Amino acid sequence: MRALIIEDDGPLREALCQGLEETGFAVDSSADGEEGLWYARSSAHDVIVLDLMLPRIDGLTILAHLRREGAAVPVLILTAKDTVADRVKGLDLGADDYLVKPFAFAEFLARVRAMVRRGYNNKDPVIRISDLEIDTAGRSVCRGGRSIELTAREYALLEFLAARAGQVVSRSDIWEHVYDFHSDPESNVVDVYVGHLRKKIEQPDRPKLIHTRRGQGYVVGNPDQ
Repeated sequence: MRALIIEDDGPLREALCQGLEETGFAVDSSADGEEGLWYARSSAHDVIVLDLMLPRIDGLTILAHLRREGAAVPVLILTAKDTVADRVKGLDLGADDYLVKPFAFAEFLARVRAMVRRGYNNKDPVIRISDLEIDTAGRSVCRGGRSIELTAREYALLEFLAARAGQVVSRSDIWEHVYDFHSDPESNVVDVYVGHLRKKIEQPDRPKLIHTRRGQGYVVGNPDQ
């Protein structure tokens, strides 16, 4: 999954970026509102983490722009303001959740994951496809009761495909949601990581779950279901 963090507090921004990256997120970040709005408009994100007090363009103005333009991306507001009026204003403008500074990273991560799940209409933190189970809260994967060890990037790719189970997902779509602006879009990294996933997920005595659609992309699911 891909997150955008718009936060002008350097140490906090870096900590959030590092924490999300360590859990498998691709992360774009910005320290000011104008650049942050450009990032939000320029690429697909699964969640935006938005500070309110920003240089150049404030967070509520960014949020208002995105919602007027029809952007449905989940937005988590971070702010030092803790009045009911401030929370109400942000929620009325289209924010999905609100977190007051200071906060525990564990709570921040739980809220981000919940928002991403809602964005894909998945209320259950466990995604089940045939005998494959993906625990998005614990970030664990098992098939037929056997635990499968994945790298952070392999897990991110699997979770994104599984959240859209049964749908053909193009390579460009995968790129938009699993990789950040610093990645090389000309590389074959998507195909390489799909290959890694297949080696770990697929089992000779069980139905194939990761399918290639030539010229279209990939689809995860049991074709017999």
